[in-house]
Formats: sequence, structure tokens, C-alpha cells
Amino acid sequence: MLHLLCLRYTGPEQEAEPFVAAHVEFLERHHRAGTFLVSGQTVPAAEGGVIVACGIDRAAAERIAAEDPFVVAGVAAYTITTIDPGRVHPALAAVLGVDASRVRG
Repeated sequence: MLHLLCLRYTGPEQEAEPFVAAHVEFLERHHRAGTFLVSGQTVPAAEGGVIVACGIDRAAAERIAAEDPFVVAGVAAYTITTIDPGRVHPALAAVLGVDASRVRG
């Protein structure tokens, strides 16, 4: 399963500034673990950010999102969309751990 974690600030972006270093460490920890495949700010950045997570179930995605220092501080919240990949580009098949029947392209 893939999970799209969409982070939105609950107030002005400036309210999140004191928690940026802890949020970056949170991102780095989950990237090192292989759970986060991609993370980045939205454009415009004031809206929040997005993370693509893989290799965990929905409950784990929810637990991880709840541990984000931005969420703990109350300056942001996540919405999570879980995706069951039906078609996957060959370059991503191994990373996502999908079987050959779903590979296209």
C-alpha cells in the first residue's frame, strides 16, 4: 500500500517555524527507515507539504502522522489517502514491492 499524507497548516505558516528543525528530523528518520519515499513542500509553500509513504498499513501511517512535531504542536494536520497501486511504472515496481501483473510501460 501507498499512502499520500497531505500536511496543511492550521494557521499562518509562521506559527510552524519554531518546530521546523524537529519536523525535518522526523522526515529524515522516516526517509532513513525507508517508509517515506518522497516528501516536500507544496507550491505555494504556505499551504503545507506532502509525503508519499510505503511499506506500512493505514494504521501505521496514521500513527506516524500523529507523531509529526507540527501535529503534536497543533500547527498542522494531515489528511491521509491510501492507494492500492493498480498500474505501476517499471522503475517503481521494486521500490513499491508490486507484482509483475501491475507493471505497465
